[in-house]
Amino acid sequence: MSSTQGLRLKTESHSLRSAVELLSSMRFSISLLTVICIASIIGTVLKQHEPAVNYVNQFGPFWAQLFMTVKLNAVYSAWWFLLILAFLVTSTSLCIARNAPKIITDLKVYKENLREQSLQAFHHRARAPLAEAPEAAAQRIGKTLAGGGWKVKLQRRDNGWMVAAKAGGANKLGYLAAHSAIVLVCLGGLLDGDLIVRAQMWLGGKTPYAGGGLIADVRPEHRLPATNPTFRGNLLVAEGAQSGTAILSQSDGILLQDLPFSIELKKFIVEYYSTGMPKLFASEIVIHDRETGEAIPARVEVNHPARHRGIEIYQSSFDDGGSTVRLKALPMNGSARPFEIEGVIGGSSQLTKGQGDGADKMTLEYTGLRVINVENFGGGDKGATDVRKVDLRDSLDARLGAANKTATKKELRNVGPSISYKLRDAAGQAREFNNYMLPVDMGDGAPVFLLGLRDTPAEAFRYLRVPADDQGGMEGFLRLRTALLDPALREMAVRRYSAKATDPSRPELAGQLAASAGRALALFAGSEAAAPGGKPSGGLQAISDFMESNVPEAERARAGEVLVRILSGTLFELAQVGRERAGLKPLEPSEKTQGFMTQAVLALSDVNIYPAPVAFQLKDFTQVQASVFQVTRGPGRNIVYVGCALLILGVFAMLYVRERRVWFWLAGDDDSTEATMALSSNRKTMEADREFTLLKERLLGIKA
Repeated sequence: MSSTQGLRLKTESHSLRSAVELLSSMRFSISLLTVICIASIIGTVLKQHEPAVNYVNQFGPFWAQLFMTVKLNAVYSAWWFLLILAFLVTSTSLCIARNAPKIITDLKVYKENLREQSLQAFHHRARAPLAEAPEAAAQRIGKTLAGGGWKVKLQRRDNGWMVAAKAGGANKLGYLAAHSAIVLVCLGGLLDGDLIVRAQMWLGGKTPYAGGGLIADVRPEHRLPATNPTFRGNLLVAEGAQSGTAILSQSDGILLQDLPFSIELKKFIVEYYSTGMPKLFASEIVIHDRETGEAIPARVEVNHPARHRGIEIYQSSFDDGGSTVRLKALPMNGSARPFEIEGVIGGSSQLTKGQGDGADKMTLEYTGLRVINVENFGGGDKGATDVRKVDLRDSLDARLGAANKTATKKELRNVGPSISYKLRDAAGQAREFNNYMLPVDMGDGAPVFLLGLRDTPAEAFRYLRVPADDQGGMEGFLRLRTALLDPALREMAVRRYSAKATDPSRPELAGQLAASAGRALALFAGSEAAAPGGKPSGGLQAISDFMESNVPEAERARAGEVLVRILSGTLFELAQVGRERAGLKPLEPSEKTQGFMTQAVLALSDVNIYPAPVAFQLKDFTQVQASVFQVTRGPGRNIVYVGCALLILGVFAMLYVRERRVWFWLAGDDDSTEATMALSSNRKTMEADREFTLLKERLLGIKA
C-alpha cells in the first residue's frame, strides 16, 4: 500500500469517526428534539388533514399552497418529520452504544486502587486515630457500610487496608433508561404513524384515491390489505347497516383499509347536557368476523373501545346516516310557485324548469339535519358597570366553580329541528342555507322563522326573520309579499287606507294622502318607475334614498316619521286585502297583530336582497343516525408504554438517586490505626454534607 492510499484511508476513517461522534452527540439530539417540538406545536395549532379549500379560506391561496407544499397540513406524516424521527432514533442509539460500555464498566469498578495521597484531594475528607488493628477496623467499617446499603470491597496491601464502597449506581442506569425510552417512544411513534402505510405506497404501488363513487368500485391499488400491521382510519356505519372498510385520510386523497371483520350498527345512543352539547356517545354493535363467521355483540362508548383481532374500535363521533326529509319550497320573489320535494341527507335533487322562477338548472343538495338546536336567549346586562356596586367576592364567586359556569345570565332553549342545504347553479356556484323548522320567539313581539344563508363556509350565517302568522306559519307573510308586488292590490290598499284616514268631507286631502301612500308603497315594493334613477331596490333603503334626494335635510326627520306611519297603515290594509282574497277573516287590531306587522315590515324590506327565488322549509323528516368509529391497529402502543415507563424510571433515577463513593485507608500496628476517609458524590448537595458527617461520626467517632 502506498503512502498516498494510506493517507486517504486515514482521512476517510477520521471523517467517518467525526460524523459518528457528531451524530451521537448530545447537542445533535437536542437540536433534533427542538425541531420536533416546533413541528409538533405547528401540528397542534394548525388543523391537520383538512380539505384544501379550508386552508385557502382561512389563510389565502399563497399561504395555503405553501403549507401544503411543505406538508404542514399533515405534519406527523410528512417525509421530513419521519426523517427527523429516524435521525433522532439513530443519534440516541449511537449515544447509548457509545456510553453504555463505559457505564457498565464503571458500575463494576470500586476504584479500590486509589492511593492514600489522592484521598487528600477530595472535598469531603477526614482523618482520625482508631484504637484497633487495621484489619479489624476494615472488617468493622465494611460490615457497617454493607448494612447501610453500600456495596463494599476490601483490599489488603502491604502497608495497610483499603475499604472501597459505592452506592446509588442506579443514577447511571437512569441515564441509559431515559435515552432508551426516547428510542422506544420514537420507534413506537414510527410504527403507529404513517411510516408503514407510506412504505406500502412506495414499495407496493399503492396510491391515494381522489375520486368519488361507491367503496366497492374502488380498485385494488387504492386498498390496503387486512394484514396491514398498523393503520388508523375512520368508519361510518348507519343504523341497520354494516361496513368493513375504513378510510385513511391522506393529504392528496384517501386510502381504503379492508378489515378482517365488518361492523353492524344496531343502535346509536346520544345524550345531551342542558347546554345542548352531547355528553354520551354509545353504539350497540355486532362484529361479524369474516374468517369464522362469528357474530359478536359489543358496546362502544367514548374512552371504552371494543377490541377484535388486535384492532381497537373507538367511538369517534356521530353523523347523519341518510335521513329522509320533506321540504316545502316557499316563493321569496313573489312569482315562484310553491311545491314540495323529498330527498335524503347527503343526496341532491334537480330543480327543473317550472318549479319556480329562476330555479331552473339548479341543484338542491341536502347537507345536514339537526334535530336538536339549543340556543342561549339570556341577553344579560349590557350596560355600564357601577363601580360603587362592585363586590370583589361576588365577582370571584360568579366565575369560580364548574367549568360551564359563567358570569352572564343563561337562558337555554331548544328551538327545534333545522335543515341545511345548498343551492348550486349551472356554473357550479353554490350558496349554503340553514332554515329552522319551527318559529322562534326572539322576544321582539312575534315569533319568527329563521332563514339563514352564507356565501362561503368561512362566513357566519345571516338570518332573515320571517314573522309567523296567526296560524303559526309563513303563509301570511308570503301572501303579503305577493300582494305587495301586485300593482292592482297596492292601489286597492291605498284607496282603503286614504278613505279611513281622512275626513269624507275633505276629498282633496284623501287624494293627496292616496298619492303619498301610493308612492311610498311603490318605493317599498321596488317598482322600477318609482325608484330613483330607474333602479329597483325596494324596502326601507329605497324610501331612505328617495328622501335624501327629494326632502331637505332639516325636514327629513319629521317627513320620515310621517312616511313610515303611512307605509305601516297601507301595508296593514294590504294584508287585509290579501286575506280577503284568500277567504280568511280580517286581522283584529291587537298587540299580536301589531307585532306581526312590525316584523313583517322589516322582513319585507330584507327579502328584496334574498339571493334565492325560493326558500325551503322543513315539513317532515325520518331521522337515521350513523356512528363514526375510529379503527386502529397499533403495534407500537406497547412499545411506547414500555418507553414511557423507562422514561419515568430514568428521570426519577437521575434526579433523585445520587451516586456516592467512599474510601477508608487504614494503616497502623496491632494496637492502633490511623484512618483516612474520603467521600465523593456526583452532585454537591446539603444531603451529601449530612451523609459525610454521619459516616464520620459512626465509623471514625468524629463528633460534628
